[in-house]
Amino acid sequence: MIGLVDASSIYEVPLSLDSEGLGDFVINHLKLKSKGRDLKEWREIAESIKNPEKKIKIAMVGKYVQLQDAYISIAEALNHGGVANTCGVEMKWVLSDDLENSDDIEAFFRDVQGIIIPGGFGPRGIEGKIKAIQHAREKGIPLLGLCLGMQCAVIEFARNVCGMKKANSSEFDIKTPYPVIDLLPGQIGVKEKGGTMRLGSYPCSVKKGTKLHEIYKKDLVDERHRHRYEVNNKFRKKLEEKGLVMSGIYKDADLVEVVEIKDHPWFMATQFHPEFKSRPNRCHPIFCDFVRAATQRLEEQEELF
Repeated sequence: MIGLVDASSIYEVPLSLDSEGLGDFVINHLKLKSKGRDLKEWREIAESIKNPEKKIKIAMVGKYVQLQDAYISIAEALNHGGVANTCGVEMKWVLSDDLENSDDIEAFFRDVQGIIIPGGFGPRGIEGKIKAIQHAREKGIPLLGLCLGMQCAVIEFARNVCGMKKANSSEFDIKTPYPVIDLLPGQIGVKEKGGTMRLGSYPCSVKKGTKLHEIYKKDLVDERHRHRYEVNNKFRKKLEEKGLVMSGIYKDADLVEVVEIKDHPWFMATQFHPEFKSRPNRCHPIFCDFVRAATQRLEEQEELF
């Protein structure tokens, strides 16, 4: 399934409503003090989305792509990245289940400039996500993993780079000999989900000399979470020895927040959800740089043809 992240009409709605006097009505009705409003920046955003200089295609490899609104926050963050990089973003919706039984993974991704592995719960479609990650890692396609996507990236690396062939998350295989992803210590025995998960904003220490530090330009950031499983610290040393960089750490509990691969055009996966903090005029720096990397890949592809 292919669909355009076409937000131009959505971003033009406020401009249309304001031209009809809605802004003045709201200000007067709520008895607000107004110094006048300048919608120049918003007009530029709407114009950038409506008439981009170039267009990239990003594959969203998810379990719920039949209901695309399940990934609306990610789609909007990609729009913001498009605005920041003066490009349009077209989505290619890939059902991860379809990848599991396919012998031609290349067919799903030959026309894309980037791949996103979003969050989710449960074992269905996981092997398809892992196949997509392996393809992106081996073919040098920019990849961004989010939450479950980060966990799948660690599983893929453990299996195919570290030689732990049956590596998995204990969420999907309780008997795996290599539970590289495991329950948070405080989650053991907890059966109810929702409010029992690791929720809300937590600080992340950013390792200097990494892609993450280059993106944030900060040593410490705060990001939002919603999950129950984490990278198992028992396997961190071996993963790092084989080249998986742990570039973001929650130091209070020594939890891995971000992984990346140094010798790759752009490969990063986060346990947190950067899409939640992205805004049309303030694109989250991770999404901004991911889209930049995708546009660079597009330029390289165009040079070949």
